[in-house]
Amino acid sequence: MNFMKLINKILIGVGMLAAASLTSCDEDGLKTPTQSSFDESVVYSNYTLAEYNVFGIYEVFGHTNCHRGRYLPWYGFNTDIELYNNTTADEKSSIARYSMTVTNGQLNLANGPYNELMGGIERANLAIRGIRQYGNPSVNADMAELLGEALTARALLYTELLKAYGEVPARFNPIDAETIYLNKSDKDVIFKQLLADLEEAFNYMKWPLKSATTATTDRPSLAFAKGLYARLALMASGYSLRPAEGAVGTGDAGTVRLSNDPELQKEVLYPKALAALKDVIDNAGLSLMDYTQLWKEFNNMDKTAGKEVIYVIPSSDTRGRWNYTFAIRTEGNPDWSQGPTSSRGGTAGPVPTLYWKYGDEDVRRDLSCVNWKWVLGPDGKNIPQLAGPNDWYFGKFRLEWQLKSPYNGGNDDGIKPVYMRYSDILLMAAEIANDPACGNRDEAFAKNCLLQVRQRAYKGNEGLASAYVNGLSGQDAIFNAIVDERALEFVGEMLRKQDLIRWNLLKTKIDESKAELKEWMDNAGTEFGPAVWYKYAADGSIQTYGYNEPATTDAAPGEGWECYTNSKGEVATYFKFTSDETGTYSESAQKKLDSFYDNNPDTKQWWPIPEATLVNSQGTLFNDYGF
Repeated sequence: MNFMKLINKILIGVGMLAAASLTSCDEDGLKTPTQSSFDESVVYSNYTLAEYNVFGIYEVFGHTNCHRGRYLPWYGFNTDIELYNNTTADEKSSIARYSMTVTNGQLNLANGPYNELMGGIERANLAIRGIRQYGNPSVNADMAELLGEALTARALLYTELLKAYGEVPARFNPIDAETIYLNKSDKDVIFKQLLADLEEAFNYMKWPLKSATTATTDRPSLAFAKGLYARLALMASGYSLRPAEGAVGTGDAGTVRLSNDPELQKEVLYPKALAALKDVIDNAGLSLMDYTQLWKEFNNMDKTAGKEVIYVIPSSDTRGRWNYTFAIRTEGNPDWSQGPTSSRGGTAGPVPTLYWKYGDEDVRRDLSCVNWKWVLGPDGKNIPQLAGPNDWYFGKFRLEWQLKSPYNGGNDDGIKPVYMRYSDILLMAAEIANDPACGNRDEAFAKNCLLQVRQRAYKGNEGLASAYVNGLSGQDAIFNAIVDERALEFVGEMLRKQDLIRWNLLKTKIDESKAELKEWMDNAGTEFGPAVWYKYAADGSIQTYGYNEPATTDAAPGEGWECYTNSKGEVATYFKFTSDETGTYSESAQKKLDSFYDNNPDTKQWWPIPEATLVNSQGTLFNDYGF
């Protein structure tokens, strides 16, 4: 049965419980069960009812102000490779620019991401307790798998909280009178519990396609549990902004540092994480797909397990705002927006300079970095048009590739964001195997994992990938190559911010990116531009000239090419960032340069717990980090 249809049944079940509290009469041969028949012992001793309650854990993702409309549209940028495209200073841009406050109107909501995710954790706690007590998982393999799923789901929810808020309360049992109000906990306490939970879940869960529950990517498999274990191990043993020892939840400013907990050192966690990743590589049956096909299937909502995608954030096929937020921008298309002045997509995009960090033969480049948008053509049909040198979009996410369930212009698109792919398994394995902390540094294995990702990127030119990887030698060179490869592979998938945090490279890399952007603006007309020419292929796609070669407005590259024209319809240079009158950067160029951050990102790595939550905590919950 379709997973999200089952989630809808949960809501029906809630109504059943309400009805049961009102009546137990027998009418027309249909007996309504009494409320007592829905207590934990009944629910969690019955697989179907227990499964419905596990599904209820995920249901919070689709809530309006949780992942659907607040967390996913705002988490993960700005970084060295991803930027918010709106340079206007307001509450929205303050989230991206590391200048949030506890009263930010986007996230200071009683039903915002923080409270919704904590609510999901309470659902997980109830399910875990119920299955342990009444599901007999020690002898019932199906119930055991369900327990593993609930443990993994709780780890997923906590991972999302830790990524966004840093420290949060540790809740691993259902709320009772003694635990209604809790202050934040040291994140080490949470990391250790989640890692132990996942180790337990390994014993219960199945590989992709090896059970009914692992047939689709919107339910966790053993591959996801092991991948999440590695991701958490890297987070726990890496750098992050932390309060001083014993000062969590006291208003401490914090410093960027490693954990002092002996159980969370690299030497302890890396061997376990690498073993988990190698198990996925050897036994999960996953592989790297053609890169274009990967993203076509993503946009077409293919959830078939056993390919490259390991897990997606679940929602119904009519819920979610991923493409609504991040797809290539569309302006005024009657099929994809609510009217001629309404736009969709393009909220954030790649930093412009990222395009030039890909090799010319790298198939990821033109899928990852797009410098055109959709507009209405003179015949009323959608056509691609150059977007301007400052506005770039993630080409992985495309409304035009939503064929199974076409986007109709509303507030939701049904797209399920990719949370983990097999290429991440390979690159995490490469990173850990390259480090002596794994117990026995294995450079050959690390390079082989990197090579697999690189060769897929250079399909048809695999020799270039081999030459690049074979030329790497030594821990530092391979680590730096992995840092770069993760940028090229995962741009737009919002993994970068957490990567940079754990590497202690957040501000360093953002500053490098800003300096590169300035240099790029200064070099326009040397290695590229300043003019850009374009024409349309037979299939309607746009072809360009001037991005990888110098081009002028008076020298067409051949027949059928048109030169970019400005808003007045005049032939104009495209890559132009300075004012003819003053010689300084144009207003739009300067705003782009200034848009990376307002405060030091290393001191504002996390969102604050919102005021709406603090005021209802009875004085028990406090922010740190100057909030």
